[in-house]
Amino acid sequence: MSFKLGLTGSIGMGKSTTAQLFVEVGCGLWDADAAVHRLYDVGGAAVSPMQAAFPEAVIDGSVSRDKLKEAIGRDSSALKVIEEIVHPLVAEDRAAFIASATADILVFDIPLLFETGGNEAMDAVVCVSISAEIQRERVLARGTMTEAQFENIRAKQMPNDEKVFKSDYVVITDTLDHARVQVEKIVTTIRGQMTNA
Repeated sequence: MSFKLGLTGSIGMGKSTTAQLFVEVGCGLWDADAAVHRLYDVGGAAVSPMQAAFPEAVIDGSVSRDKLKEAIGRDSSALKVIEEIVHPLVAEDRAAFIASATADILVFDIPLLFETGGNEAMDAVVCVSISAEIQRERVLARGTMTEAQFENIRAKQMPNDEKVFKSDYVVITDTLDHARVQVEKIVTTIRGQMTNA
C-alpha cells in the first residue's frame, strides 16, 4: 500500500519544481493539471462531453482552454458544467494512476487540494511556500499574465498562511538546493514511519 502525499501551493510558489524533486528521490507523481491536459487532448475522455456542452470549445479534436474561459466569461454557470464533466474524469485518471503505481510514496500535485477537499484522501500534505514578494516576481517574470490576472488567481486560492498551517510539511522554495534538502528529509521521515508501521 503506497503512502499518499498531497502537494499543494499557490501560483508561483515552486510547486512543479518541487514535484520533480520528489520524483528524483523515487516517488510516483500524479499531476492534476497534466491529467486535465490529457483529458482535453485529441482522443481525451473530456472531448466528446465538452463538444456536446460547448461545441465552440472543441477545435481540431481537442478542447481549447481559452474558449472555455470565454464561455465562463459570458456565463458564470458554465464553470459548474465544466467541473461536472471534468472532475469525475480526473478522479478516474487518479484512480488508474494509484492502481498501476509501484512507488512506495505517491505524490499528488493538486493546486486546489484544500479548496476542493482533496486533502481528505491524503495520508499527509506538503505545501510549498515563499514570500508574497518573490511569488509576485516569479509569476510576472513568466510574462504570461498581467498583475491584475495574477491578483485574480490569488484571490481565488486559499491564503498561503492558511495552507501552510493546514499542511503536515512545508517546503520553502527560496533556492533549489534548499528545497531538495527539505524534500529528501520529508521522504526519509515518511519512509521511516512506513518501515515502523
